[in-house]
Amino acid sequence: MSAKGDFVYAWASDAGMAERGECGGAVSTLLKYALVSGMVDAVLAVKKGVDLYDAVPALITDPADVDETAGSLHCGTLLLPKLIKKYCDGAKDKKIAVTLKGCDAKAMYELAKRNQINLDNIIMIGLNCGGSVSPVQARKMIAEKFETDPDTVIKEEIDKGQFIIVTEDHEHKGIKIDDLEEEGYGRRPNCQRCKTKIPRQCDLACGNWGVIGEKAGQATFVEVCSEKGATLLDAAVKGGALETCEPVPQGLVIRGKVENAMLKLGDKCRAEQFEKLGTSEDRLKLIMDKTSRCIKCYQCIENCPICYCVECSTKKPHLVTPGEVNPPFMFHLIRFSHISDSCINCGQCEELCAMDIPNSLFMHSLQLEMEKMFGFVPGVNMDLPVLALVEEPTERRRLTDTGDDQIFNIFA
Repeated sequence: MSAKGDFVYAWASDAGMAERGECGGAVSTLLKYALVSGMVDAVLAVKKGVDLYDAVPALITDPADVDETAGSLHCGTLLLPKLIKKYCDGAKDKKIAVTLKGCDAKAMYELAKRNQINLDNIIMIGLNCGGSVSPVQARKMIAEKFETDPDTVIKEEIDKGQFIIVTEDHEHKGIKIDDLEEEGYGRRPNCQRCKTKIPRQCDLACGNWGVIGEKAGQATFVEVCSEKGATLLDAAVKGGALETCEPVPQGLVIRGKVENAMLKLGDKCRAEQFEKLGTSEDRLKLIMDKTSRCIKCYQCIENCPICYCVECSTKKPHLVTPGEVNPPFMFHLIRFSHISDSCINCGQCEELCAMDIPNSLFMHSLQLEMEKMFGFVPGVNMDLPVLALVEEPTERRRLTDTGDDQIFNIFA
């Protein structure tokens, strides 16, 4: 019997699924078994759309359709939890198994805290993530740096510090991620800053790091992170859908080294990106200048997992003048005040911005300042954000009585 904290190599018993999968098809097998066995009513995963740069979310109820989601799409930059909230009523009356990157997992927790998602009805299959590449940037990078027509690429992967492509004529090309990013290509900026590489908030955390020996490239490294995850893993093995074995001991060491190297790189990228923002008044001026391009398309709000208000304050005429484009800075101040304590650095507000404003960079930098002040880290557990602990009527009375609008004495 599996238990939280266990590690296994896992692969699909079905040879076809093992071939289609990125690392032996274990993740697709787990999703399929959860659906076939009735553990869930549906699976939410990602499949290839018109090409490998087009990641499409798929809500699946027919187990046969799970096969279409096998394999990895590093150029797919979707965030799935908001879709569960928006289109599946937060899984309140439906059980769903879903694949999640680190930022997805953090979004699940933050939405659950806000009573937007019912985690009891969700099985979370975490995917180790070294980062994703914007579809537009990926095509440009492949054309300019790899000197290859992006439409001839049939597979891409990130492995051993390289971005690797395979073309229709089976030519393999790889360039170091570090070299690409020094020239402005490579992973999305928020992915470069990310420090949630193994999403242990999920029920199972899966990836290829640490799979060595005879199973290298043919199995998935699975870490059991909850009782729910252990139940699914054991059931899939008992049902004959999945095969497992103990990991090679050195594989555990290698997996740890890979994760630690990525965490250090995340620290380095954070320092470099935040340094360019400047400090104090200079940072404020920079943010005001960059956000002045805003056309108020609301993509940042529509796709942010923290934004869930039915009536958005940015649409209240006494706060933001209706019909005014470009909107006043108050529009962005409202966003900052609502999100800054809980930003999970998913990058959706930047990825989907019509004016290429680095919204995620601004939000994440503010969140980390709040984290230093109050110690709250979003998306890692069910602890409530700082402002959720403030009772508005009490604060209004205190403001009236004292004239002091400082909720916390941060200068003590």
